[in-house]
Amino acid sequence: MSTLTPTTNAIIGEPEVVEDAAVAETSAAWLQLKDAAIAMRALQIKDGSIPEAADREKAKELVGAITAGIRALSPAFPHEAEYLAASVADFDRWAGEGFGVPDFLDSLMAFQPQQHRIDGIRHLVIFPMYTQNGSSDRLVEALIVETIWPEFIADLEAGDYGNKLFVSLRLIDFTPGYDTNSAVLFPETVAMREIPSFTWGAIFQDREAARYRRVARAATAITNLDLPERAAAMLDDQARTEKTFVMWDIIHDRTHMRGDLPFDPFMIKQRMPFFLYSLEEMRCDMTAFREAVKIERALGARIEAGEQLTPSELEMHDYAGLVQYAVIFDRIFRFAITGTRVRNYDAVGGQLLFAWLHQHGVLHWTDTALAFDWENVPDAVVALGDAIDDLYWHSIDRPKVAHWLAAYDLVRGTLTPHPASQWARGLSDEILAGAPKGYTDAVMDDEFPLSMFFETLDKKMKPVIESTVGIRGTDD
Repeated sequence: MSTLTPTTNAIIGEPEVVEDAAVAETSAAWLQLKDAAIAMRALQIKDGSIPEAADREKAKELVGAITAGIRALSPAFPHEAEYLAASVADFDRWAGEGFGVPDFLDSLMAFQPQQHRIDGIRHLVIFPMYTQNGSSDRLVEALIVETIWPEFIADLEAGDYGNKLFVSLRLIDFTPGYDTNSAVLFPETVAMREIPSFTWGAIFQDREAARYRRVARAATAITNLDLPERAAAMLDDQARTEKTFVMWDIIHDRTHMRGDLPFDPFMIKQRMPFFLYSLEEMRCDMTAFREAVKIERALGARIEAGEQLTPSELEMHDYAGLVQYAVIFDRIFRFAITGTRVRNYDAVGGQLLFAWLHQHGVLHWTDTALAFDWENVPDAVVALGDAIDDLYWHSIDRPKVAHWLAAYDLVRGTLTPHPASQWARGLSDEILAGAPKGYTDAVMDDEFPLSMFFETLDKKMKPVIESTVGIRGTDD
């Protein structure tokens, strides 16, 4: 388990050298590094600096403990030699310059986990950074992580689903910023002097899988859903669920910049109505679902024809079916009711998928039991993806705000807006003729409230959702 408070004062000195990454998390060097990092966090403010002069001598001692730990651990991570040397230099420079806003650009540029996508290989990671869905403060975080890269994923990536930036990881041990809902490691979260072109992005599939298993297991019991045999078996198999999420995410991630779409579909640095983010995330998930259907059907046809598939192809066929279950259940059971109702675009995406399937006659809530018409579910999900793709295709010829209005019409065609919604009643001429900011300001924080189904499910599932904070694949 993660150590959330220092067990000892930081030990200044060189701990014994560690040569095996498989035992790094139990070594004195790692425990010293982690304890010092946790103690350092208590001295930092939001931007990562240490403003109190009285704290800086202690901070120098802690940097000494951190860099000693890095040096002792370095032999266990030979593929990270350049990065770990740069990390020591960045820490020493930060201390030497008086602990202002940290700048770890040099070590970040040397950290290239996408170049080592080997199943089971481990990384030592330490940066001042914020953690998405965790903390917005750029505090020192330290992690030991392990790559998840099975052969069939390597074959997928080498074939039609190339994604050189994608890294799939498993949490081994970590500082408190990751004892949260955060399931990603992104370079843009690191404190640095300038923004470079990023070459990787990582997702902790063990956390995604563990969260999915706990939430889906509880939700199926609450809704009296009779799961298909393979979907039920996945809930009892962490490793199998992890691989399912790797396949889902590698296709999802590459979709963000592919297709008939605006120049920057996610528009993360732009201010726009939050339901646009919902549609972008759903577009990527629906693409992952569609491609999983395509893979399962194509390989299934070859099996029926008597063709001998390779072991990797057999796994692709198997996991393509599991991806479809994961997309549906994670979206409707977890995303729809996780987080606040303040502009929660992931929640709207989950609500949209549930309502779309219900209104297309393949999801049923009858006699307080949930059921799916599994034979027809794939085509219904693909149809939602097609509707979003069509919206994007038309957006190329539309002004931005006209695209926003069309997107709203797509969502409200399935979800019922809040009765007080200005968008639902029709925006005033003043707003329509004004700047885009007026459109965005008119969107309610909870523009598409939970349905009666989800209101009840939310109350029953809240303790389960809350219990997944900080979850790892070893928790069950």
